[in-house]
Amino acid sequence: MTTAPDQAPAMVSKIGYVGFETTDVDRMVDHYTNTLDFVLVEGDSKRAFLTTSFDHHSMVIEKAPDAKARSFVGFQIQGDLDSAENGLKDKGYAVERRSDIGPATPDVLVVLEPMTGTPIHLYDEQSGSRVSAFDALTPTKLGHVAAFTPDLAPMQAFYQDLLGFKWSDTVSDFFVFMRCNSDHHAANFMASTKFSGMHHVAFETRDSTHLQLLLDHMASRDVRLEWGPGRHGPGHNIFTYHRDPDGNNIELFTQLDTIVSEELGYFEPRPWHSDFPQRPKTWEADLATMNSWGPINFEHLER
Repeated sequence: MTTAPDQAPAMVSKIGYVGFETTDVDRMVDHYTNTLDFVLVEGDSKRAFLTTSFDHHSMVIEKAPDAKARSFVGFQIQGDLDSAENGLKDKGYAVERRSDIGPATPDVLVVLEPMTGTPIHLYDEQSGSRVSAFDALTPTKLGHVAAFTPDLAPMQAFYQDLLGFKWSDTVSDFFVFMRCNSDHHAANFMASTKFSGMHHVAFETRDSTHLQLLLDHMASRDVRLEWGPGRHGPGHNIFTYHRDPDGNNIELFTQLDTIVSEELGYFEPRPWHSDFPQRPKTWEADLATMNSWGPINFEHLER
């Protein structure tokens, strides 16, 4: 990588929202509001905006002829959009400036992700959700989105050189984790010549008790887990995975590693860490890396 992360033309500060296309908006909205306790901020049978926080939306569900997860991803950036737009263009990157993306983001830069062509939305702020209080079951935020890519190198270069992400971990030579703030990762990519599209989207819970309560609620609605609970190696988060009505792979997690001091360069110490101090590294692709507690769901590793 040739560009220092703090010199990138657009400095992402957090992941804001993810888009889904579906043949049945109402069915998806029912799942996310009644099973995962999201709040429907506004929408109809063609497009819906849902949130788990003070931001207007963390998920956009749109009607389409076919279902597609991660149809776009929105990131909030530091600084102003004019500077980011000029900086991206100076780097030779095509940028489209739009005012019709959504009701909460009237000014957005759109760039296309390399290799996948997925639209990436860059905005400076969202208007508020106007939600005065959230139920105890509601996830705290959108945590990260993982996707397949034919080649890791161009993808990692795009996120680090242009958007200011930092490298957190790699599993062997095929799975990379990148952060845009103190959280271990907001974007991760798996190299694959067999699969494309989204691998999973992840939502954070406050702690293990919150996660348990949400899982009990999901069970009451006959939603079963496909994998977990377990603990990953990279990020060390406790995880569960299930499928939404369109078959999208949804992770719920807690206890994700944080790197509070970039100067010190290590993740905040936790008793379950495998290294002391725990620094960004390349992990072996073994059982303990995927789930230090037990079995692997091999479907999550197919590439």
